[in-house]
Amino acid sequence: MSQDQGEPIEKDTIQEQQPVEPQEVETPELSLEEQLQEQLAQEKDKFLRLFAEFENYKKRTTKERIDLFKTAGQEVLQAMLPVLDDFDRAWVQISQSNDEALVTGVSLIHDKLKTTLASKGLEIVELKAGDEFNADFAEAITQIPAPSEELKGKIVDVIEKGYKLGDKIIRFPKVVIGS
Repeated sequence: MSQDQGEPIEKDTIQEQQPVEPQEVETPELSLEEQLQEQLAQEKDKFLRLFAEFENYKKRTTKERIDLFKTAGQEVLQAMLPVLDDFDRAWVQISQSNDEALVTGVSLIHDKLKTTLASKGLEIVELKAGDEFNADFAEAITQIPAPSEELKGKIVDVIEKGYKLGDKIIRFPKVVIGS
């Protein structure tokens, strides 16, 4: 009798240990037309994203190309700036000469050089003594006691001219600030 009662318990235990198969959740089957519409919507979305990405690529490369044309001669112009500085200093001395032919000839060459550089987009960053100092447009090389109260925190002297090519400053003017 004890064996009869033992066997059914074992069968119950075995039945309980069998893994329960998960019941499948029935999802409604999409019709062929609905599947095609869903695929079409996905493809339209892909197309729009690719089109927008391509438009952004075109805008970016156009902007890069324009920037490249604007600053194509930047290295050459930067290399010419020390020569222009020397020429400006020489012009100050030559203009004081009594030789009219020399002054006229050098003046013509000086003007031609400046005109040529200006035609390539080179512009002077205009600063003078008494202007407010702005670190975005000038480089302060030193501070000295201001000669007057009005020049405190302002530009006292411009040591070296600054130049810009288009909207980009290629050499910041070097200035002295009053403190």
